Amino acid sequence: MIILPAIDLKGGMCVRLRQGRADDVTVYGNDPAAQARDWAEQGGRELHVVDLDGAFDGEPRHAEVIARIIKAFGGPVEVGGGLRTPEALRAVIEAGAARAIIGSAALEDPEFLLSAVECYGDKIAVGIDARDGLVQTKGWVTTTDVKAVDLASAVAKMGVKTIIYTDTATDGMLGGPNLTQMAAICDAAPTCDITASGGVSSPYDVANLKALERPNLRAAIVGKALYDERTTLKEMNIAAL
Repeated sequence: MIILPAIDLKGGMCVRLRQGRADDVTVYGNDPAAQARDWAEQGGRELHVVDLDGAFDGEPRHAEVIARIIKAFGGPVEVGGGLRTPEALRAVIEAGAARAIIGSAALEDPEFLLSAVECYGDKIAVGIDARDGLVQTKGWVTTTDVKAVDLASAVAKMGVKTIIYTDTATDGMLGGPNLTQMAAICDAAPTCDITASGGVSSPYDVANLKALERPNLRAAIVGKALYDERTTLKEMNIAAL
């Protein structure tokens, strides 16, 4: 399993939100590129970046910052947040992103997703954010009546190769991932590599994810626990071996 440290961007800063709430923000730094370089030096193999302003506004807001992050990290970087047009996708991929993450548009505009997959192949990932198993969109502001497992199955059939599943109720809460839902997502999209997000905050959590014995559970994203120094990237990487 691969551990991806997270950089969430808001107003040019590195931040973390609790349960995705824009009004519950903790700022961790004002130099995202330096943070990316630090994660690389600590042993980060890949990096997860989200433009939170882009997610809320519906279009990217940190293009220049993200380009600097990609250069500073020096390894594969996946980027999401407001990627809802062909132009936005093209820009982030041309900036060097290893994967562009389509979130809300995967549900709201399946033709756009299909076109993106046809154009960019495995450089397209789908981010599925859900609470109580139901998909949330527009930066987790809107909860739909669509089941996350159904969306996972649908995008897999469209040729998507990577799904990043975030359980928004556990995100930023340091209480462990939603293991039952994580297993269900893996089973719903067996042809996809699945990345777990939300609540992954200790080597114990990584061990629990591995214990699910889902061969397509490829990676886990860790944010707040690293920034709060509750664990280290080295400890998480060891647990993921």
